[in-house]
Amino acid sequence: MRALLHRLSAALPGQCALCHAWPTRPICPACTARFAQPRPRCDLCALPLPAGVARCGACIKDPPPLDQCLAVVAYAYPWSGLIARYKFGPSPGWSAALARLMRDGPGVAAALDAADLLLPLPLSTQRLRERGFNQALELARQLTPGKTRADLLLRLRDTPAQSSLPLERRLRNVQDAFGLAAGAERALRGRRLVLVDDVMTSGATLHAAARLLRTAGADHVTGLVLARTE
Repeated sequence: MRALLHRLSAALPGQCALCHAWPTRPICPACTARFAQPRPRCDLCALPLPAGVARCGACIKDPPPLDQCLAVVAYAYPWSGLIARYKFGPSPGWSAALARLMRDGPGVAAALDAADLLLPLPLSTQRLRERGFNQALELARQLTPGKTRADLLLRLRDTPAQSSLPLERRLRNVQDAFGLAAGAERALRGRRLVLVDDVMTSGATLHAAARLLRTAGADHVTGLVLARTE
């Protein structure tokens, strides 16, 4: 019933959450054009770059364990507030609108089409109980439901929110935080994977998961997030 209500609400016109125009989509085309303009980003960490530059100096010097990293918007006004409302509201009904915004980002549709599997970053049992849903899983299901697998990559322990920690602690915070389900290597070996999350800060969480998937034999790992801190 809840899934049916979400589909109905997504199909019906409503008010734009940003400019309050009505009737329109949850994020109207005018606000999308104003606040979600594509911008050049580093292929491997998704930080903004000047036009014509593919990779930042940090990624050239020390490449991360991702083959590609895609971010659609900056984690700033108005997206930071909207994402917080989505996660902590909680408002899982926003999944379809935010996934649509993600799919329209540069390179995203191609990455999804090329992927064998989408793996949402898992939440700990404690965090899932607090929120009531995993936003990464809901976004992945909206992006490509037939390719989404939430049973392969596991969260082994709860960790403080990455945004609350300095960089050096973020790296330690996610060390050994992830694991694989029994037999997951067979499903991952030689596959092209897309790791999905809502927000990327330092990249430590995505990198920790990507290293584990590399160890399991994944052939290609893309990180895909809605928003990137800059």
